[in-house]
Amino acid sequence: MKKMNYRIVRLNMLMLMLHVFLIGISTPLLSQHDSLQSKSQDSLLQNIHDEGLLLIEASDSALKKDSVAQAELLDKIESLRKKDKSKKEKLQKQYDSLQLVMKTRNEKIKHQVDSIRANTPGIPVLLNKDTLLYVYSKLGPFSPSERAHSIERKLKQIADGFDPKALSVIHGEETSDLFYNEIIVLSITDRDAFWMDKKRDLVILDYKELIIKGIEKYNSDTSWLKTLGRVGLVLLVLLILVFMVRYLNKFMSKVVKYVGLKGKKYLKGIHFKNYEILTYERELQVVFFLLDVIKWMLIVFIVYAALPLIFSVFPTTEGIANRLLGYILDPLVLIFKAFVGYIPEMITIAVIVVLTRYFVKFLRYLSSEIEHGHLVIPGFYPDWAKPTFNLVSFIVHVFAFIVIFPYLPGSDSPIFQGVSVFLGLLISLGSSSAISNLVAGLVITYMRPFKIGERVKIGDVVGDVIEKTMLVTRIRTIKNEDVTIPNGAVLSGQTTNYSSSAMELGLILNTSITIGYDVHWKKVRDCLIEAAERTNLVNKEPKPFVLQTSLDDFYVSYQINAYTNRPDVAAKIYSELHSNILDVFHNAGIEIMSPHFRAERDGSTVQTATENDI
Repeated sequence: MKKMNYRIVRLNMLMLMLHVFLIGISTPLLSQHDSLQSKSQDSLLQNIHDEGLLLIEASDSALKKDSVAQAELLDKIESLRKKDKSKKEKLQKQYDSLQLVMKTRNEKIKHQVDSIRANTPGIPVLLNKDTLLYVYSKLGPFSPSERAHSIERKLKQIADGFDPKALSVIHGEETSDLFYNEIIVLSITDRDAFWMDKKRDLVILDYKELIIKGIEKYNSDTSWLKTLGRVGLVLLVLLILVFMVRYLNKFMSKVVKYVGLKGKKYLKGIHFKNYEILTYERELQVVFFLLDVIKWMLIVFIVYAALPLIFSVFPTTEGIANRLLGYILDPLVLIFKAFVGYIPEMITIAVIVVLTRYFVKFLRYLSSEIEHGHLVIPGFYPDWAKPTFNLVSFIVHVFAFIVIFPYLPGSDSPIFQGVSVFLGLLISLGSSSAISNLVAGLVITYMRPFKIGERVKIGDVVGDVIEKTMLVTRIRTIKNEDVTIPNGAVLSGQTTNYSSSAMELGLILNTSITIGYDVHWKKVRDCLIEAAERTNLVNKEPKPFVLQTSLDDFYVSYQINAYTNRPDVAAKIYSELHSNILDVFHNAGIEIMSPHFRAERDGSTVQTATENDI
């Protein structure tokens, strides 16, 4: 408990120090910011004021010229009173037209000046954060902002012991001055009256009433009774803050204790299949850490929420309160406005996504129907259905992304575009071989050189196709070796398919032996056919047949050919066929060898095999 109280005391001291620190640093920062803002606004007001004066001067110049012309016309009209009546009527029409032009021009200039008045922000004169009046024009060497600050300083100077009866107005040739005893509070010129669209003597009287009300309100707000009330309110806020932090600590301590006691009931560790990512003890430590982070985040939030309340109590620190609130509220408002403004784009994206999804579902349905043979398209094979669906689906999704891309937030920013170009360049440079394999896989799909499960020979590799993707083809050999071959190598090499015609025509397995000329060929043929017919998985029809492939110097080459529908077990069939050949030839007394003879001829008859030898 003592440790907890010590922490609370430390927190309160830290908060008070932060309060004093922020008050200390805020004044120069705010003054510097206001100084820059005032200079900018002075320049803007001066430009707008000059524009208004130019309009008025142009109006006055035109008015003088028109007045002279009007006077001349009146003199002419007066001189023609008793003479030429038609000429008098003509001059009268010119006079009326001139008056109409003057009226139209004056109305246009008045409209422009009124627009300038309505859209021009002045420099506010503030007293205790309340705006009393605005200053628009400069006076002598003093800019509008300097005049406003001077008026504010003098108002605070006369506020102590203020007597409304001591305020008096003195009108001069160029200015109307408001005095408080011997102090000139403010001076009003014709330029100031121009912005108020009133006469100078009326403007100074309006300002006098505003100043009286403003100072009375200022004295009321800064009285010792209200100051005492503000101090009490600050202490109340601090007390509530201390209690909130204290009971938050107690609550989080109880939560930690409860988790420690009941953790085994809810925490079982984190597993992925057979791998244990987090044990129970480590998971408990993570939960404790997260609870501690949540606790301190809540404490920071409570303290930060209390600071604007504390600063807003006193008029001198009210600006800090507004800024602290602005740091949180301004980003939230911007996010909300951005979200609301982005709703039309979100609706457009949602419509595109929904249409794309259901179109892809329709394509998947067609693909499934073609693949299962329910929908037959002449010239389009069922095994093309799935890869074609994948290809078209990819194109549709890419097209949808291209359409959606301009509606994504930040898609037109240079950073987003630069990252997109960089990624595109990186992918294009690093995936040239992958793209070639991808194109080869697409070509192989529609060439149909083999299917999944078929026995093939690609290069020097013989085995069954177990996987066929857009990038690689995987083959499992008879030794259960999985060999991955890039599709580029498959397309550029030679592929032999042992299974494509095995069921319809039968795959012909063949093996060769050599027998000497002393054994009749018919006897060898019959033995080979008998050995083939004894072999399992060799078709009875068509029957096995023997080819005499060559007549060499010392022996004859025989080739036994047998049909089978099982190319997947060709190695086993070959092994059994070889065993049967050995057995049959052994029983027939025929020695399987390739004899080599050296013959010395003495002119006797050449001995050859006869029918009796069979």
